[in-house]
Amino acid sequence: MRVHVVSDVHGNAEALARAGDGADALVVLGDLIDFVDYHEHDGGILGALFGAENVATFARLRREGRRGEMVELSKRLWGSLDDPRAAVDEAVREQYTRLFAALPAPTYAIPGNVDAPALWPEFEAPGLHFVDGEVRDIGGLRFGFVGGAVLPEGATPRRDQAWRPYLRTREEFDKAVAGLTGVDVLGSHIPPAVPELTYDVVARRGELGSEALADLIVRERPRWSLFGHVHQPLSAAKRVGVTECRNVGHFQRDPRPYVLRW
Repeated sequence: MRVHVVSDVHGNAEALARAGDGADALVVLGDLIDFVDYHEHDGGILGALFGAENVATFARLRREGRRGEMVELSKRLWGSLDDPRAAVDEAVREQYTRLFAALPAPTYAIPGNVDAPALWPEFEAPGLHFVDGEVRDIGGLRFGFVGGAVLPEGATPRRDQAWRPYLRTREEFDKAVAGLTGVDVLGSHIPPAVPELTYDVVARRGELGSEALADLIVRERPRWSLFGHVHQPLSAAKRVGVTECRNVGHFQRDPRPYVLRW
């Protein structure tokens, strides 16, 4: 068997259409949507709605840690739209139309934090499997999947925002992980809570990993733990016990799938 695995596609539909070439199946570990394109400021949903100059300013404020000014800019930009939520949903659907059409069959996909899983049923197609929270047999191995990211401790999800990232409470996320028993391959969007795997060397901060995923790896001893989310990790791979933990890469910028063979 040969399975290709990608994550953090962020709108790169052209490369995604080739990601399954030569493989028996494709696995997508989330972040299909390009919301803020920090490399090409006229790209992504914010670029389409507000223009490259505003996105460049937003990116600079975020990079410099000027959160207050970034929040004020965001309020001003969103306030300039008559119906922000409708504008975002339309832009997301436009991206999903291209992205899901590019996927080969069979594909097994979970959403990342930069995804809108509530819209995914609109794009169901033969051979396209939405597997968040499920265990599936692929070529004789049991793959367990969990999507989204964990909501930071003490944070409260806002339902009135135009864009609602897929952030799950720790209790909800941990419950989904607990259901993944007897797995040979663990597929998630975020990494297990291992410092080398969660630290981003360009952003110079640690992303939030999952203790539940780390515990499952120790308990279930899968062959592989595969994930994305951290675009420039301190370490792309680390062995935890018998499990090879692997960041499969930032597919938008480096469109090469990670290859599993058995």
